[in-house]
Amino acid sequence: MNTEDVLQEFRECGALLEGHFKLSSGKHSSVYCQCALVLKEPDVASRLVAAFIEKLKATDVEIDMVVSPAMGGVIVGWEVARQLGVPGIFTERVDGKLELRRGFEIPEGAKVLMMEDIITTGLSSRECIEAIEEKGGKVVAAGCLINRSGGRAEVGAPITALATIDAPTFDPDNVPDHLKDIPAIKPGSRGLKK
Repeated sequence: MNTEDVLQEFRECGALLEGHFKLSSGKHSSVYCQCALVLKEPDVASRLVAAFIEKLKATDVEIDMVVSPAMGGVIVGWEVARQLGVPGIFTERVDGKLELRRGFEIPEGAKVLMMEDIITTGLSSRECIEAIEEKGGKVVAAGCLINRSGGRAEVGAPITALATIDAPTFDPDNVPDHLKDIPAIKPGSRGLKK
């Protein structure tokens, strides 16, 4: 599955949006990938994850478990874990910080894949990796369905992305003229930092 195949799956699910968006990072963009609309379709989610796992296997990395940041990474992380045959857990935001809850534990030294739906700036991924390492896990890889940073995001682990696109982002005080007259909407799951 190449990038255009992945984007076509998003288009068919109504998940590749164009307009003016406030991202969970606080930045603005004219492109938004709403993974939840893709992942609500079990057959599509399974197909995308199978293609992702093929790319991941090419890196020859050994995975003991998958850990994802809530909210966006939960479904895709669970499906990756299911297809790999390893446990899959998630972190949650508590008082602004990602942490493990619900009795989830990471065995000391476990080789962890941190799995996201979308990586833009990498902030949630870095926070999730920090939470994993605080609990004794060793993050050996990061994964996502779409890396919308054009491959520039740094998360602290090698990233395997099913598709990589370059969707420009802008600081709130540097929004280009063609977006200024379009009301910005915030479709993401994490509150903006003030």
